[in-house]
Amino acid sequence: MAFFGKLFSALKKTKDNVSTKLRLLFAKNKLGDEFYDELEEILISADVSVRTADDIVEQVKEEAIGEKVKDQGYVVDLLKDILQDTLEQAEIPEIQYPCVLMLVGVNGVGKTTTIGKLAHYFTRKGKSVVLAAGDTFRAAASDQLTVWADRAGVRIVKHEEGSDPSAVVFDAVSSAKARKTDVVIVDTAGRLHVKANLMNELSKMNRVVNREYPEAKFYKLLVLDATTGQNAFNQAKVFDETVDLDGIVLTKLDGTAKGGFVVSLCGELGIPVWFAGVGEKQEDIEPFNAEEFVEGFF
Repeated sequence: MAFFGKLFSALKKTKDNVSTKLRLLFAKNKLGDEFYDELEEILISADVSVRTADDIVEQVKEEAIGEKVKDQGYVVDLLKDILQDTLEQAEIPEIQYPCVLMLVGVNGVGKTTTIGKLAHYFTRKGKSVVLAAGDTFRAAASDQLTVWADRAGVRIVKHEEGSDPSAVVFDAVSSAKARKTDVVIVDTAGRLHVKANLMNELSKMNRVVNREYPEAKFYKLLVLDATTGQNAFNQAKVFDETVDLDGIVLTKLDGTAKGGFVVSLCGELGIPVWFAGVGEKQEDIEPFNAEEFVEGFF
């Protein structure tokens, strides 16, 4: 097996959950209908959606029957291959510069912390970065973002609390154009995905970037708290309809035993996971790797 790092380690709770159940399953069942039913239940218990779990198990069954295999190791390896293929259906693009990253999501998922980590990530890659404090709704949100900007050594554009977020975005992209900045990272107010007016605000910010900075590559990333499991999948569906998501950033992956919803995100929604938060420190963000995720899953 290849050397794996923080992403693999962050999945320890999910791995313990799934591996224990798989060991028990293989101990009591030969391959057959009952075995495959229980295998599907194990995947669902790790928050793989019913539809995706059913599809994966059908593929495993087809391959195993075709090869007349009853060996546990073979079946697990087959399961890993299918999961990795499912994750890689949603291809992660190579980031082009200059670019604007707009981070969206519900309250409490860790958007501000994620932006600080991404600022650090891009500066380590030698890119210039400016942050746009587009969360003008939450008290002291821009102050919190300023702390992260200072840690990463990057500029920040901010307005007074209660200002129009689109005006902040306008100033940030204008500044980026003037200074030839590589990366603009836009913070946005946390919102319930059922609040139409807040979702419309995102659409307005979206239009400002497209109109004012068409030469930049524009990426919309949804920040998801991995501990929310299947509800995160539902959030992704609604945000994708509003802003046409390009990718996902996962937070708190090290805090969940149910990381399987990630497979459904990629397989059913076709939205790739770009990054995963794997700890509390500034450098604890990793580009997502499907092989490492799958190895950490079992």
